Amino acid sequence: MILKKFALPIFFLSMIGTLSAAQAESWTVDAANSTLGFEVPQGSSPLKGTFTAWDASIEFDVSAPENAVILATINPASASTGNPQFDTTLPAADWFDAAGFPVAEFKAEGASLVEGNSYRAEGTLTIKGASHPVTLDFTLDIDGDTAKATGTAKLNRLDYQLGAGVGTDTVGDIVTVMLDLTATR
Repeated sequence: MILKKFALPIFFLSMIGTLSAAQAESWTVDAANSTLGFEVPQGSSPLKGTFTAWDASIEFDVSAPENAVILATINPASASTGNPQFDTTLPAADWFDAAGFPVAEFKAEGASLVEGNSYRAEGTLTIKGASHPVTLDFTLDIDGDTAKATGTAKLNRLDYQLGAGVGTDTVGDIVTVMLDLTATR
């Protein structure tokens, strides 16, 4: 399924739960009602933004979260903060190098129930060809044929050489990725 403009593997975040064919529940992400955002300390206030081109699909069964596969694909060139200076800098080679690496991906096989409607998925995030473990904590609420997932994952931008020449006193090293996803089956 292609949402928005690209079907690209990145960070942050789509859910595909793999269950046996007889058990799988397929979900379609409602792109108009879903967002994938990020926040990083920058100076005295946080820099916030979203990715406008990303792809997500979900197959997930709350009775068997351990069988889930979570996959998110993102076009890093679509990072948007509302600040033209940052928006032209982020796709450049020092940051996402979107020309050389047009796709980023988060993938996790299996999730675990933490409590209530809270889940955790241990996955791998690949940006600029570098892959590192990342934990996605999320809540999942299902009402009839509509699912709502919200979650966060934290990563160290320096692990991916994102702004490697920029000191952590200028732009923090820890980036929080935020998922707010609506899907229907």
